[in-house]
Amino acid sequence: MKVETVKKLLAREAYRLCCRSDFAWRYLANLTPSLMYRRMRRPLSPLQQSLLTALRRDGIVLTSIQDFFGDLRLFEELESAVWDCETKAAEELRKAQMDVGVDGGRSKDYVVSLLGALPVLDPSSIFVRFALQPELMDIVNSYFGMLTKLRYYNVWHTFPTLADPKASQLWHRDPEDRAVLKLFVYLTDVDEEAGPLSYAPGTQARGSIKIEPESNLFKEGQTYVSRSNDTQMRAILPPECWVTAVGPKGTIVLADTRGYHKGGWARERERVVYTCMFASQASTSPEVFRRQGSIPLYPDQVMTFAVGR
Repeated sequence: MKVETVKKLLAREAYRLCCRSDFAWRYLANLTPSLMYRRMRRPLSPLQQSLLTALRRDGIVLTSIQDFFGDLRLFEELESAVWDCETKAAEELRKAQMDVGVDGGRSKDYVVSLLGALPVLDPSSIFVRFALQPELMDIVNSYFGMLTKLRYYNVWHTFPTLADPKASQLWHRDPEDRAVLKLFVYLTDVDEEAGPLSYAPGTQARGSIKIEPESNLFKEGQTYVSRSNDTQMRAILPPECWVTAVGPKGTIVLADTRGYHKGGWARERERVVYTCMFASQASTSPEVFRRQGSIPLYPDQVMTFAVGR
């Protein structure tokens, strides 16, 4: 076994052990980002504080572009960029729609990532700039209690399917970190028939529910993944407690996806959503984008940290 491989395995195991304890995760694995946050943190507005309180309690919170950002210009730029992507990907989307539910297809054949599997990290792109808005970064870093890294961004176009739920349409936890904060911005109206995110509040690492549901193993690609169905989730949390994140275009969902969640099981209507993900610096999961060239320094050190190496 190569020395580099051994080092990676040891690093993953050390990080896995640190993630068992909030203290070890924060002050051993992520000491520098935690200290930087204490020095750089900014006061939150009453709305930000209210959203943060609910997010810490439940692991999920909903608001709107208008309420959260006030200024709609970046959202309008995002929306325009997404529809440009839709136009360029029209043929791919048409073929993908025809292949939904076909035996032997992709495990997530119901969704197309409009920016590709590994978009190039371009700080001037609206898809990056939207994620790095101070109003959002302040809540993200306050939730973690440290400066965080942008690890992923994309736009999902989800198609309706009559097939049974599979992959991330079943209840699961994201594996990237002890806390994994994702932003979802709806670019279409999302009702219960358009595959909204569903969340089991309190199941995040610092939540009140410590019981895990029974689960089944599914082979997805080269790995086996643990997933739970509604019956298994119902045994630890009744459906009336689940959060179903429906909302009109412009709805914002912030969720700690280390809590149990599912989404994308559209039955009648398509869903288009922008999403980005933040995790701690010490997370051993790779970035889901490609870097080309150096990243410019931002006037805001929080933004520089989020996209720096």
